[in-house]
Amino acid sequence: MTRPLSSRPPSVKEWRLNLYLSEHDPDTTARIVLDTGDNVLESHAEARRNPYDTAVPDIGDELAAGRALIAMGRVLLRAAAGDMQDMGANDREAPAPLWLSRE
Repeated sequence: MTRPLSSRPPSVKEWRLNLYLSEHDPDTTARIVLDTGDNVLESHAEARRNPYDTAVPDIGDELAAGRALIAMGRVLLRAAAGDMQDMGANDREAPAPLWLSRE
């Protein structure tokens, strides 16, 4: 017999996210690999320092990593949308984007 949801012990999942940064001045590249146990998803992004700006590697790391995390969010949202569609969810009008397409 299946127990009601309220009496089930909480479920804990662990997803592993690896973030790789590489710098080739003036470019910094971030690559993310997310292992959910069932799937492995990847995203990447770049940051480029203006040649007239002072070299501060941490800023490039932060920009590239932040952009790659946003890209991973998009990958996860697309995966969830595909899974919902596969489960027979009704097609609805797409929500307004949370970010600009140039990010």
